[in-house]
Amino acid sequence: MAETITALSEQLFDTLQKESFALLSTIDHETGAPGIHAISWLYAKDEKTIRFAVDQRSRIVTNIKNNPLVTLTYIGAGTVHAIGGEAVAAAEALEDVPFKLACFDIGITVVQDAMFYGARILASPQYEKTYDKRAADKLDTQVFHAMKKA
Repeated sequence: MAETITALSEQLFDTLQKESFALLSTIDHETGAPGIHAISWLYAKDEKTIRFAVDQRSRIVTNIKNNPLVTLTYIGAGTVHAIGGEAVAAAEALEDVPFKLACFDIGITVVQDAMFYGARILASPQYEKTYDKRAADKLDTQVFHAMKKA
């Protein structure tokens, strides 16, 4: 039987120190079905905790309040990582950010390699912000600073 991994590896922790693309899975509070959400305001707070921020109006917030169990899927560092845990509110509203953002911590209970056998990831997904680059950079800086203070 394989050993259960309950913390981020050093490589994964280091990779998650900056804005990253990830998929957050929650259980929909109305349908009970899995819901998948793309997020980028996240970072590894420590090897047992991932912090993320989302708009307070997001369905994610209501879903977590009804069922805090989540899975964060991160594609990078050579593989697909399925990081499971319980999300708890770190801040109902982040300060010094022009939008109303909620901040959550995922207490990691399991880190699994979810890549199919015999393959590895060559490049992490890339994306670009489609609005004003300077405004996006400024907002990202504000959000990450506020998340670290929460």
